[in-house]
Amino acid sequence: MTYTGPELQKHPANHMPLTPVSFLARAAQFWTDKVAVIDNERAFTYGKFYARCRRLAHALSERGIGRGDTVAILAANSPALLEAHYAVPMLGAVLNPINIRLDTKAIAFCLQHGEAKLFLTDRGFGDAITPALDEMGNPPPVIDIADPEQPDIPGFGGDEYEDVLREADSTFDPPGAEDEWDPICLLYTSGTTGNPKGAVYSHRGAYLSALSNALTLKLDHESIYLWTLPMFHCSGWTFTWGVTAVGGTHVCLRKVEPKRIFELIEKQRVTHMCGAPIILNMLVHAPQSEKREFSQHAMVATGGAAPPSAIIREMEKLGFEVLHLYGTTETYGPSTFCAPMRNWNEMDEQTRHNHMARQGISYPMIEDMIVADPATAEPVPRDGTTIGEIMVRGNSVMKGYLKNPSTTDDALRDGWYRSGDLAVWHDDGYFEVKDRAKDIIITGGENVSSLEVEEVLYRHPDIMEAAVVARPDEKWGETICAFVDLKPSVGEANGDAIIAFCRDNLAGFKCPRDVIFGPLPKTSTGKIQKFRLREMVRKN
Repeated sequence: MTYTGPELQKHPANHMPLTPVSFLARAAQFWTDKVAVIDNERAFTYGKFYARCRRLAHALSERGIGRGDTVAILAANSPALLEAHYAVPMLGAVLNPINIRLDTKAIAFCLQHGEAKLFLTDRGFGDAITPALDEMGNPPPVIDIADPEQPDIPGFGGDEYEDVLREADSTFDPPGAEDEWDPICLLYTSGTTGNPKGAVYSHRGAYLSALSNALTLKLDHESIYLWTLPMFHCSGWTFTWGVTAVGGTHVCLRKVEPKRIFELIEKQRVTHMCGAPIILNMLVHAPQSEKREFSQHAMVATGGAAPPSAIIREMEKLGFEVLHLYGTTETYGPSTFCAPMRNWNEMDEQTRHNHMARQGISYPMIEDMIVADPATAEPVPRDGTTIGEIMVRGNSVMKGYLKNPSTTDDALRDGWYRSGDLAVWHDDGYFEVKDRAKDIIITGGENVSSLEVEEVLYRHPDIMEAAVVARPDEKWGETICAFVDLKPSVGEANGDAIIAFCRDNLAGFKCPRDVIFGPLPKTSTGKIQKFRLREMVRKN
């Protein structure tokens, strides 16, 4: 028996390319009058949201944007950035959301490397954008985006976003994706030692990742999602599409401020939000006068770095359910989640929070994920001790790095995406990241996980933030240097007391030799920039 007859071939009725753009058309059909987007005092229904996206697609088409063209955007979490995630791929074009904290040279690099044919620019970031455009020999045309809260900020001399929408056709019928393997977004990774790499996403990968996120976080049409995570970061971990897939409501947040976050959670009855552990840390340490009590169930998904168990504990006290995720730009954001088990409730509090801080199991739509020997790609024992590299394969892995075949081949060799993250594999199947390969500290021949030391530091009652890096040492090869930012209420800093605290909770060779106090440098997504800390210790 074969199943290859003409009656079993692909037809338009049973085969269409998977694309997350389709989520918006469906939401507009069934939830036409439901609020889709809230932006301060503005609110758009799904019907209006869809019409605005079609207007933007028409306006871009009229400006010569077509299949395979790159449209860059640099903006805060606003309706314009959300709408661009639909309007640009509606044309078969590729959206390049640019990190709002990049410097002038990095912005110019992204525009030139990605060959942007048009640039949507938020007026609030003119100090970096204007010189970036001036630096380019042939900058792309600009559409500038005004902030309703700051109407007096001057534009860039191009067309204004809302004017462009008003002049465009809301009934425009865009061509859409021809193939689900077509590129949908270009996301540049944070470069620390050179130019950033441009990870390219496909319509298929974005579609499946968005549904995977919606399924994992249990989103539905009553969900209210607060944009505490930058939409430019992995396209908002694909929640830009995932919230729309279920008919939920997007609540825009242009600037991450604890007071504003608590106000919106209370006012809009927010049910879901995401962010790096730094966001959680900000909420935990916000002044009591800024905190709010809320009656609805509120889940916060965190990733980008391992959340200390102490932060999970304090967030629970504020009324949040914390879900730990793990992933990379190359995997469209999250690829694992720490699924909470019922029997964890029988554990003592510290043990339960330690379990919750693990990276967990693979997402529903990840095909395979292992912790393996980096040299052989053979899985390590599930003993919770043997360290290996996290390797992933499936539809939620990037197409590759734009114009960078050798780096792509290296990242995707032997049929796996090599994450560069080192982890152990527990007997219950859960992953636990121990470090980035470059962050492991080797002192006296012993491997020390910087995350293990940081976990202890975060338990210290005076410490708000902490990071440890290797300091070169003639005798030991490397010693451990801790960088610590104390809570505002703490008076005099005492490095000896912190080292003594570590000695009470760690083996001696894992304890810091030095403690340096002060604010820690971070990326725009809240990750502590350890490469800058390493530079500091090498200079001293």
